[in-house]
Amino acid sequence: MAEHTGSRDACKCLVCAAGYKIRRMRTVFEWSLGSRALQLGKRTLVMGVINVTPDSFSDGGLYLKRDDAVQLGLQLLQEGADILDVGGESTRPGAKVEVTAISSQETALKAQENHAVSVEEELRRVIPVIAALKEKRPEVVISVDTYKAQVAAEAVAAGAEIVNDVSGFRWDPAMAKTLASLKCGVVLMHMRGRPEDWRNLSPLSDGVSLVKRELRASLDVARLAGVKRERIVLDPGFGFGKSFQENYPLLKRFDEFHELRCPLLVGVSRKSFVGRVLARNGTDAPVDKRLYGTLAAETALILKGAHIIRTHDVRACVHAARMADVVAS
Repeated sequence: MAEHTGSRDACKCLVCAAGYKIRRMRTVFEWSLGSRALQLGKRTLVMGVINVTPDSFSDGGLYLKRDDAVQLGLQLLQEGADILDVGGESTRPGAKVEVTAISSQETALKAQENHAVSVEEELRRVIPVIAALKEKRPEVVISVDTYKAQVAAEAVAAGAEIVNDVSGFRWDPAMAKTLASLKCGVVLMHMRGRPEDWRNLSPLSDGVSLVKRELRASLDVARLAGVKRERIVLDPGFGFGKSFQENYPLLKRFDEFHELRCPLLVGVSRKSFVGRVLARNGTDAPVDKRLYGTLAAETALILKGAHIIRTHDVRACVHAARMADVVAS
């Protein structure tokens, strides 16, 4: 590596070359979760997925029972997960979601009629799992995957320390203020449209710029509501309202998201755009044949500065991340 020769503007060495630190060196953050903080950037953290749902695209129905979900969580911790992400509602392509706050019996019934998951049902699924995991492993860091403020509040009361909102505060107007008062960690993800409408979305000419702009808007909403910056992680939302071809620029140009000056979480695990790359004889690779493609994408993202990887295959991801960290850190 060339020797540092002066100011950033004048110096042409690799350390100071425009954008080098953004592309090749991760910024270290302290992610405030309220009563404690996680250091992000020294090594990649791995978030294991627990879908307490009947219809998730990858493993829907396998862990709908509390004991099965808890056992999965304990297994993921054994495999090296740093965080467990517990979700009670699928946002797979085509899924119905309730975009307004569900706080009354009338709106809960409306959600059921629309085949969305009501607050009551989501709570019934996730709270016993979170409580049982905290009872068995009090030190575990739990994230709740929800866009509903009431679910977020009750999950935090049960022991969750992170709220992972796939809507980026867009679907429940009470979410931002609720999380400001809870003082937990927050993940703001970018989603374009709603799952039921994804097939009808117009194509993007520059998806990376759009995602950056809309993540910045979500960040502004959070800050205006009183959510402190040190509590926020951003997720560009691979696969969420993006066509197959629109995901690949997000992967290739992922380093540009460091311009938002927040830690970055990504989830590419087993997703359809990975299956498309691995297609043989015109047929996309099925979900259970996407592991190696997933690991390649996760490794590429770590090398471009991702702080947290959300994945179904924790053991494999942990091994890949440790090797990638030798290069990225």
